[in-house]
Amino acid sequence: MDFLIASSTEDLCELLAQDPTRQLLAGGTDFMVEVNFRHRDVTGVIAIDRIEELKRWRHDGDSVLIGSCVTYREIERGPLATLIPALAQSARTIGSPQIRNAGTIGGNLATASPAGDMIPVLSALGAQVIVRSKSGVRELQVGELITGVKTNSLLEDEFIESVRVPVLRGPQEFLKVGPRNAMVISVTSLAMVTDIDKEYIGIALGSVSASPCRSTEAEHFISKNINWDKLTVQSGAIENFESLVRESANPIDDHRSSSGYRTHTVGILARRALLRIFRLEN
Repeated sequence: MDFLIASSTEDLCELLAQDPTRQLLAGGTDFMVEVNFRHRDVTGVIAIDRIEELKRWRHDGDSVLIGSCVTYREIERGPLATLIPALAQSARTIGSPQIRNAGTIGGNLATASPAGDMIPVLSALGAQVIVRSKSGVRELQVGELITGVKTNSLLEDEFIESVRVPVLRGPQEFLKVGPRNAMVISVTSLAMVTDIDKEYIGIALGSVSASPCRSTEAEHFISKNINWDKLTVQSGAIENFESLVRESANPIDDHRSSSGYRTHTVGILARRALLRIFRLEN
């Protein structure tokens, strides 16, 4: 196997242009599992975890630009956690401390697992994924990048360079269900973000569809039943809100859960997130 180390994004573009079949390796928390179980036959690897540009992030006006090799550990606390609290909440639920020290936001997106914990948060926030190759740069919505179960729309010689995440003024929540409290793959998950300035709520679900799932009807409905000055919600709207969230899910039966249980729990998560952010109107 060829093992190459990219020193810069320009170097990485050149290496991929020479041979686009080379596998990119950052944290390797998903990739190495597949290799060890012989689910993937790899002839060439490019290590990208030494590219400084990909390991940085910056607060850029009304958004944060996060390099694809920024780790869960850096996202889960500190300044990034203050700017994007739901993303920090999701990072804290991923694996063990060792996994969070190695795994990256770019890897979570590129792996495109329906259970990827950062994906619902980035989808709810309307994040833009910046992908690059020797021929240029493209910006994609999360839903445009992830096309199905562990499939994405990256061209052969493209890589994820960074993610542009809006910084919103308002509370945020990320919740997940699993068979235990820690180091668990999501059975269902839900991200809820609020934009007080636009008086709007964004909701996205995880583990209930093949590709990123937004609950758009639920978003529009509940946004109209919020008192944005007092941050309260009309109690009579909650049941219909839960129903709309459940209707937006399209889960399957598998070894981790039944579709019925997933549909039920995602409604419960929606109610919990809503009532953590908003008080019931008197």
